[in-house]
Amino acid sequence: QVHLVESGGGSVQAGGSLRLSCAASGYPYITYGMGWFRQAPGKEREGVAGIDRRGSTRYADSVKGRFTISKDNAKNTLYLQMNSLKAEDTAMYYCAAGFGSWTGILSSAEYAYWGQGTQVTVSS
Repeated sequence: QVHLVESGGGSVQAGGSLRLSCAASGYPYITYGMGWFRQAPGKEREGVAGIDRRGSTRYADSVKGRFTISKDNAKNTLYLQMNSLKAEDTAMYYCAAGFGSWTGILSSAEYAYWGQGTQVTVSS
């Protein structure tokens, strides 16, 4: 049983930054990894960043170099630092935890637990 709650979303101008947080409770460390996904209206959900239990990270090509995923185990919190935001980054962002493999760390099908999402809106 893992519960995830996202926060930190909001509205920002293009080029700005936001940091999303995901507070985890229950038994988050039984999972292989955690990740951030996003979905815009009319578009499919996509994985943007993932981190495994050892701290190895992977990013979607569209965000690599701009976004950084990290975790603070002492606080049971996952973060997504988003810099140089673009209008195309506008979406609902979801935190997830799962039991998947390294190759599937950005695949939503390999995640079992999801937060409710936090909205990110980037204005150009």
